[in-house]
Amino acid sequence: MENIPADGGFITAINHNSYLDMFSYGHFQYNSGRVPRFLAKAALFKAPVVGTLLRGTGQIPVYRESTNAVGAFRAAVDAVGRGECVAFYPEGTLTRDPDQWPMTAKTGVARAALLTRAPVIPVAQWGANLAMPPYAKEKKVRFFPRKTLQVKAGPPVDLDRFYDKEPTPEVLKEVTEVIMAAITSLLEELRGEKAPEKPYDLREVRARQRREAAGEGTK
Repeated sequence: MENIPADGGFITAINHNSYLDMFSYGHFQYNSGRVPRFLAKAALFKAPVVGTLLRGTGQIPVYRESTNAVGAFRAAVDAVGRGECVAFYPEGTLTRDPDQWPMTAKTGVARAALLTRAPVIPVAQWGANLAMPPYAKEKKVRFFPRKTLQVKAGPPVDLDRFYDKEPTPEVLKEVTEVIMAAITSLLEELRGEKAPEKPYDLREVRARQRREAAGEGTK
């Protein structure tokens, strides 16, 4: 955790492969002395245990596909401006990659990074998914034998070349890809293996499935 800034506002960008990894990352970040504020799906704030924790610690709910989503982004930017750490899960949901590598991501973290110019710390984690795989049913949860939960923070992502550019969709996409590449590189270190050259693209997969379904329907 030597790459976690000692002071000033910053952003962490984290891969997401288990419902448990929020706790492993939170524990890691808390031990660094810099308590994070999470951007989390609004639905989680209604969950019995997790919701109580999120509300009680001042986390930021994200209401997807609504005007409230803009409010969440502004709250995150304001928090960074006040010198806080704000944690982004750029993928927006648990990875759907069959081998649990990071997927293509949404551009919210890129927009926040360019607007605040705060350090963006990539964080990779592995191990929570071995106890509770993404979207696992109860029978697939395996707490024993005990799993080792690994979390690794890298140096700030170099985004200097983007700061003077207009934040067009193309620029935001490129910034997002640079951030996700840094996370993936850290995850390669933790796993001791290489990631696929092309990240899993959920939208691309769903579009192909729709095309295939439409083709079957016309036969």
